[in-house]
Amino acid sequence: MATRKSGPLDAMVGARISILRVSRGMSQATLAERIGVTFQQVQKYERGTTRVGASRLSQIASMLGVSVGELFESSGAGSPGLNSPVQLLAEPGALRVLKAYARTTSPRVRLCIAKLVESIASRTPGAKATVALFNAVDRGERRKFPREDSLPQEDERQSRAAP
Repeated sequence: MATRKSGPLDAMVGARISILRVSRGMSQATLAERIGVTFQQVQKYERGTTRVGASRLSQIASMLGVSVGELFESSGAGSPGLNSPVQLLAEPGALRVLKAYARTTSPRVRLCIAKLVESIASRTPGAKATVALFNAVDRGERRKFPREDSLPQEDERQSRAAP
């Protein structure tokens, strides 16, 4: 009898489980307890090293509040990879970076974060020059956004508003 090995589809489903679980603030241990397995088994499912059976997949989908179909990414033309948001978010640390970015409200800071990450990713010798050039070019933009240290603190705003 042939042994069953996990494949790319298992890894993709595992990545979706991981993304949905983290986005709901659920730990691997909590999900494991709710579906009746160990957290190590959930780790194996999420890494795609162990296949998820149909009934277990149904339980996981139910615990995550999605349909089983939502655990499968629609297969469009071309291969997944850097064009697939699911694959991008499955990269280690990607969701943490995205959540931190989302907590940042300043458009200027968001632009700086994007340019910094792109500069690091390109790993070109001109990366430092790009950041320095960005600082020089953006001087006009800086006038549009007040510096954070120049903004009044919460208690200062309240005292100014009091009669």
